[in-house]
Amino acid sequence: MISLFKVYMSKHANKEVGKVLDSGFIGQGPKVKEFEDELGKRFIRDHVVTVNSGTSAEHLALRLLKSPDINTKNFDSMAYWESNWPGIQDGDEALCTPLTCTATNFPVLANGINIKWVDVDKKTLNMCLVDLERKLSPKTKVIYVVHWGGNPIDLDGLKRIQEKCKKLYGFKPAIIEDCAHAFGAKYKGQPIGTHGNLCTFSFQAIKHLTSGDGGMLVTPHLEMAKRAKILRWYGIDREDNRKDFRCEADIPEWGYKFHMNDINASIGLCNLREVDENVIKKNIDNAHFYQKELDGVNGVELIKETPGCSYWLYTMLVDDQPGFMKMMEEKGIMVSRVHERNDKHTCVSEYRCSLPTLDKVVNEMICIPNGWWVTKEQREYIIDCIKQGW
Repeated sequence: MISLFKVYMSKHANKEVGKVLDSGFIGQGPKVKEFEDELGKRFIRDHVVTVNSGTSAEHLALRLLKSPDINTKNFDSMAYWESNWPGIQDGDEALCTPLTCTATNFPVLANGINIKWVDVDKKTLNMCLVDLERKLSPKTKVIYVVHWGGNPIDLDGLKRIQEKCKKLYGFKPAIIEDCAHAFGAKYKGQPIGTHGNLCTFSFQAIKHLTSGDGGMLVTPHLEMAKRAKILRWYGIDREDNRKDFRCEADIPEWGYKFHMNDINASIGLCNLREVDENVIKKNIDNAHFYQKELDGVNGVELIKETPGCSYWLYTMLVDDQPGFMKMMEEKGIMVSRVHERNDKHTCVSEYRCSLPTLDKVVNEMICIPNGWWVTKEQREYIIDCIKQGW
């Protein structure tokens, strides 16, 4: 089979992991700091917080938007946010896309926030901004978007909707960007993750950049990053060298065990040095080949190609989706929708609503192999199979 996913691993990772194992220090240590520093060069220095998974980054982002559990002189949780931010109260809502991994939306529930589903845009499979705008309410405290397949959503459009909410209800909802698909993507020439929102990334096994498993939160404000680094390790400040942080430090706000370790960070560092040339560039090249070759092919509708897309996935719409999948399997090509729509699950049944575009596209969308491992001969074979029909 031509695989839909494959793990990219630097040939140097074995040696570097071995050094960490031999060092006797395998928890959160110097390699985590080095990894954060290197990531900071691509994003916002000192605003990068590594964690043990993208899901942990999602939880942490939502926690940062809520008031601390107890008052503390160290952090006034919203002093670095909008001055008129009303906080998140019981019954408040996050406007979410159902077309994503459940790792995006289940942390919303875990943080006691209600979900309001927003339909998708058929042209991009990202959140539909028209539907988003009409679903604003006084309870809309979070807008939670995903860059599907590495295809950047219209961030300027989101800012306009924030401003409209402020005019209507007196505050701007916070924006969280789930960038799990979008490492290396750019919006108007600037890296996704650097446009002033809370941004979460996944370094899970099959992502553009993997650290074995892991994730990252990028914050818009330095104070948010400082608080996140404390909350990721039980609420203890590991960077305060004045005390025995395990035994002496007071914990004003409870936290989690979300930190990354030096084993994962050493893998991430090796792969980070190679990700642009060996992964992202090849993904994009294969996707551009598909865009050219599939244009006008019977039974295929192409997704709008947004400048700056990093193409973790190459998604298109096809007639007779089951027939297409059967044909491709018989030809030795792995295909999938990749994610099930989140709104169908029993645990979110109370939030179900009409989503007519999603109802249609889930029966048409399909992802074909476009990753760094797909050779020129394989991508030509994939195109030939599709052009033969199904």
